[in-house]
Amino acid sequence: MKKDNSKKKVTKYRKYPFFNIGTLLFGTIFIYMVITAFMYFTEKHVTVYEVMKGTITGNYRFHALSLRTEEIVNAPQSGSVRYFEREGSKASAGSVVCAINETGATEPVVIDDFVMPAEDAARLRNTIANFTINYDSSAFQKTYDLKAGVDGIISEIMEDSANSEYVNVRNQCTAPDSGFVIYEIDGFEGLSEDQLTADMFDQTKYDAQNLRSQKNVAAGRPMFKLVTEEAWCLYFPLDQKLLTELADAESIRFRFMKDNETFSAPFSVIYNGEDAFGKISLDNSLVRYATDRFLEIELIMNKKSGLKIPSSAIVERSFYKIPEEYVIKNQDTDTEIALKVETFSEDGASEVKYITANVYDHDDKDYMIDAQLLHPGDYVQMEDSVKRMQIQEKNAQKLHGVYNINKGYAVFREITVIDENEEYCIVESNNTYGLAAYDYIVLNASEVTADQIVY
Repeated sequence: MKKDNSKKKVTKYRKYPFFNIGTLLFGTIFIYMVITAFMYFTEKHVTVYEVMKGTITGNYRFHALSLRTEEIVNAPQSGSVRYFEREGSKASAGSVVCAINETGATEPVVIDDFVMPAEDAARLRNTIANFTINYDSSAFQKTYDLKAGVDGIISEIMEDSANSEYVNVRNQCTAPDSGFVIYEIDGFEGLSEDQLTADMFDQTKYDAQNLRSQKNVAAGRPMFKLVTEEAWCLYFPLDQKLLTELADAESIRFRFMKDNETFSAPFSVIYNGEDAFGKISLDNSLVRYATDRFLEIELIMNKKSGLKIPSSAIVERSFYKIPEEYVIKNQDTDTEIALKVETFSEDGASEVKYITANVYDHDDKDYMIDAQLLHPGDYVQMEDSVKRMQIQEKNAQKLHGVYNINKGYAVFREITVIDENEEYCIVESNNTYGLAAYDYIVLNASEVTADQIVY
């Protein structure tokens, strides 16, 4: 029996047009996302800085010039010289520092049946072993460091044994006074503080002669020098800002960058013509620094604390000061006010209107508003009064501030700098119209303008 297909019911689904509310919404969102992505990738991105509390400490560094009581010891005769004392060590008066071979044919040190003490032999073995363990063929210059180290140890052994029955040192050169032995001369020996000039602190012009590098010495020429007094001084140039800051200081706290040691010492200012120099007087610790003519130091100043921001974030803008009696206050916020302003068109017709202005600073008498909201010649009228004040260009004032971007666009925030150096500033915190900790600001203020959207 055949089925009757004529009784089947065929339901046709309704076809919806392609352009409907769904595709319209989806298309709008898609286009918005494309435009937003395009703007994000083509816009110039600014660098953001998070404001934190901090201080500026040790922001003054100098390569200070060290002046000591120095005595140059000259060779009594010509010949090859051999040194025994380690540089920087303290030599007593009459101790052997070096010896001279006047003919060049005979070694100035004669050793008969000498046996090296076990302690000194261990020092030599350890020095050589350390070199062997850490040897790197790509740093062959370290071999010369080994040679210098071994020579130094041998010289010390010879000096310690100079009076023994096994070692005979000929043509001895002894220290005329007690002092620290230095094997370098630079022309600053005997320099007094009243001879200081600013050019002396230019280390590119500094030239020192290493006396130990000379194989032979002529009679009357320098062999070594002695620093004979524990008292010594450090000098560094002062600019006008630091001179003002240290004008009343009688002592100063500072740090040697060489070994990170901190000292407090008497301080004074000396003047040579138009140049001013800081003077730190010391009477100890010379043994640490006797071999250095220039020492990098860092002054540790009592700095103020606040919000620390980079100097590159600071920008200057113009503002008008509006007396409080001309201001219509906003009861909901202190950062926004209204003004009743009378403006004039080119044909002289006047118009009175109300404008809203952000407050950038406020004291008991005046409000600071953006100068771009008003024009010279406009009048600000007092509410419910005939009194008015005219805006004049000469009354514009400058404020320093930064661009705050917490809301996604650049908002100028006034700052008060209480301390600064070349890279950072410390500004006051807890200011209603200023910055707060953890605010985000533009690192380089030149990259944006006021009210610019920041990506």
